[in-house]
Amino acid sequence: MRHDKLERELYLIELLTENRSYTVNDLCDKVGISRRNLYYYLEFFKDCDFKIYKHGNYHYISKDSPYFRHITERITFTEEEAIVMRRLLEKTRKGNALIENLKKKLDRFYDLDILTNDELREQTANNIHVLYEAIKLGRQVVLRKYSSPHSKTKRDRLVEPFMLLDNNNEVRCFEPASGLNKTFKASRMQSVEMLDTEWIYADKHRKMYTDVFLFSGEERMTVRLVLGELAYNIMKEEYPKTREYISNTDDGGHLLEMEVCSYAGIGRFVLGLYHDIKVLGDNGFKEYLREKIVKMHDSIGDV
Repeated sequence: MRHDKLERELYLIELLTENRSYTVNDLCDKVGISRRNLYYYLEFFKDCDFKIYKHGNYHYISKDSPYFRHITERITFTEEEAIVMRRLLEKTRKGNALIENLKKKLDRFYDLDILTNDELREQTANNIHVLYEAIKLGRQVVLRKYSSPHSKTKRDRLVEPFMLLDNNNEVRCFEPASGLNKTFKASRMQSVEMLDTEWIYADKHRKMYTDVFLFSGEERMTVRLVLGELAYNIMKEEYPKTREYISNTDDGGHLLEMEVCSYAGIGRFVLGLYHDIKVLGDNGFKEYLREKIVKMHDSIGDV
């Protein structure tokens, strides 16, 4: 049926978007198509104005494709619109909870300090463009005179960029000198120079993830909880994004199974509502809770 074919096409587009994980065989297995059909789809997507690239063993669709740009323009504010809205909100009466929430959302998705400074804005835009090309081509770059607030220095940093973050305001890189994956802010780079050297340490690249509790990390752990009615309602209200990870159990409970980057966020929730939550896993989370309970007991002392 046509809708089955459309579902495959949409799923394949999703897998191909900035793909760095799936080879041709992986894509065929996931979508359930032959290699011949996969290449047919790739040509079809090109005819539909998608930008298809190949790097190593991976084919991917660039987010710079006109199709994605058109969607983005329709569902998000332009930078100019964001600036105007932020200035209008500043003029409204202070203390309005709705207004303050809107301001926080704008600040979260747009670096307005950069957007309102023409010189800094152009510099940052150039940096992001070079970083994007380097990621696409799998090249090393030098971040010229990167300003570090921790060491209070400005120095060149040789890195391998592999992931843009925070609405393209940050970039995730592997730094050979330190042997670590780090996140750099585009606004702190005086300039970016792309080298001819291709990635050498691709096997050490580690993506940064952010869970629904806004904790970030390179690793993810799966936790499983059964929530009572009280815990279920509070979880939905405080963390609406968890709804997609909750299913009903046969006895009327609510099973939450999701990945987190830190036990801290979900742990705080469980400890606050321990009487209405049953922890099924994982073992690491159980041990984390045990240690927290012991420390809480020790801090309270004898009553």
